[in-house]
Amino acid sequence: MAELKEILVPDIGGDEVQVIEICVAVGDAIAAEESIITVESDKATMDIPAPFAGVLSELKVAVGDTVSEGSLIAMMSGEASTPAAEVSAPAEPVAAPAPEATPVASGTQVIEVAVPDIGDASDVDIIEVLVAVGDKIEADTGLITLETDKATMEVPAPSAGVVKALKVAVGDKVSMGSLVLMLEVGDATSPAPVAVEEAAVAATPAASVSAVQEIAVPDIGDAADVDVIEVLVAVGDELTLDQGLITLETDKATMEVPAPVAGKLVGLTVKVGDKVSQGSVIATIETVSAAPVAAPASVASAPAPAVAAPSAPAASKPPVPHHPSAGSQPKTGAVHASPAVRRLAREFGADLTLVKGTGRKGRILKEDVQAFIKYELSRPKASAATAVAGGAGGLNVIAAPKVDFAKFGEVEEVPLSRIQKISGPNLHRNWVTIPHVTQFDEADITELEAFRKDQNAVAAKKKADYKITPLVFMMKAVAKALAEFPVFNSSLSADGESLIQKKYFHIGVAVDTPNGLMVPVVRDVDKKGIVELSRELMDISVRARDGKLKSADMQGSCFTISSLGGIGGTAFTPIVNYPDVAILGVSKSEIKPKWNGKDFEPKLMLPLSLSYDHRVIDGAMAARFSVTLSSILSDIRTLIL
Repeated sequence: MAELKEILVPDIGGDEVQVIEICVAVGDAIAAEESIITVESDKATMDIPAPFAGVLSELKVAVGDTVSEGSLIAMMSGEASTPAAEVSAPAEPVAAPAPEATPVASGTQVIEVAVPDIGDASDVDIIEVLVAVGDKIEADTGLITLETDKATMEVPAPSAGVVKALKVAVGDKVSMGSLVLMLEVGDATSPAPVAVEEAAVAATPAASVSAVQEIAVPDIGDAADVDVIEVLVAVGDELTLDQGLITLETDKATMEVPAPVAGKLVGLTVKVGDKVSQGSVIATIETVSAAPVAAPASVASAPAPAVAAPSAPAASKPPVPHHPSAGSQPKTGAVHASPAVRRLAREFGADLTLVKGTGRKGRILKEDVQAFIKYELSRPKASAATAVAGGAGGLNVIAAPKVDFAKFGEVEEVPLSRIQKISGPNLHRNWVTIPHVTQFDEADITELEAFRKDQNAVAAKKKADYKITPLVFMMKAVAKALAEFPVFNSSLSADGESLIQKKYFHIGVAVDTPNGLMVPVVRDVDKKGIVELSRELMDISVRARDGKLKSADMQGSCFTISSLGGIGGTAFTPIVNYPDVAILGVSKSEIKPKWNGKDFEPKLMLPLSLSYDHRVIDGAMAARFSVTLSSILSDIRTLIL
């Protein structure tokens, strides 16, 4: 009895998500990376995979439950005990039953090779015949491939020999015991004697069974074509579960791709500088598990044959393109996928001839179809020009004319940076789908600035490890204003029928880095003091500039602040950072004469530009929010009320 292990929800960005589908049942034999449950957040739907292969013993969640990182979802044994037919594709080759031998001349014999025990499956489709009459084959060479509604599996050769006759064809249905082919064994064609010393056969103890598993890039959000900046392992390394394999870098964060299983690294298909996406194969790992082995059946004694020369190694597969289904996929007409996968493809209208399979021998898995659909849905967003020209999202806009700029003078074509390629389409989507209005205002920060400078002078004398910036006071003021105007601390639901009001106050802060603009999120601003926020803001700014922010650091904002005060300008129109409904733009402060009722006084005025989603916020509400924010900044004593 294998030891039961807990299956926990991995890092999903720190959000609580709802279970919307249970993908397996108690008793199922599950392959590593096979989906256990499907969860849904306000941003995405994702599958939670099994970190290792085994048998599902107990489910701890149900549809409708809410889970987060670390939640217990299932108990699973570390080894599968069900027949091969019930194991999710790709299944390991199954041991063929002892063949019956027919003696022939020259010390050889012809044996019948039949379908071995395939569990309770019957009338199973043959989807591929892997050999032909006359072929010389080695022991365990795949003969045919079978497909059930749960798995695909190969029937291996019980010994080396020459194929004398085929008894089946593609499209035939077979069951356990069905005759597959006639195999001539012995003489110089077999790599080992077929004679068995004992007539009686007893069950042998459990033996180690190895399997080679392809490791693909898991779900990394909506990022694609991501740079590999570090390879953490080498071929031959013994890996532990969750050990880092490679490090990826997006425009927002760096992240490691962990090993989903323990084993020996036998192949690497990526190197530093390559680009990968979800589903890209990055390595192959050889895993070893215990499995019962049946002793060979009694066979008439035969002379020990010579060992045949090993067959030439198969050519290594080239690395997959940046997306499993990217690039041109030739329509061959031959599609290898289970009925369940075909049903999924029909449901979503996916053309399986265009999907690149990542399973064994190119089998198309459920994850391949999901990745293909996600990729196709994202393609219109990848190019702003394409989306507009094609009228995507209900926009009936003509395509921009093509212009040959070189005919007017010398030109140079400079490629967009990675951040520009990714953020550009997102900004375009936000601009054309969110009705923007910008409210302009200014705040008197004369007293705030005097107080800030005094406190920094005190901190400098104490040699403190922080420095207070004006942005910290703005964050506190925004959090207080959000508490007074909850509509600003909300997001529009996906169907546009309701508002999702948040009870927390997380502020996104736009940070200018050498690689482009990033928006890390400072959490629970309302619960933190000025000094604590100053330290945290300094830390995330350094990590942003060093490219060490993680994906979770960029998620969960309620409101965004974009400050250009250190550069200049009097006002601008910031674009709302979806799914927020408002963003505050801050420009450079300036001394201005302000009338106090008797005289003009010099006051340090801070320009504020508040852009908001007019579907959620009306003009009067925006003006009240802006006035409230301005008054808090003008008298920071109100922050303690």
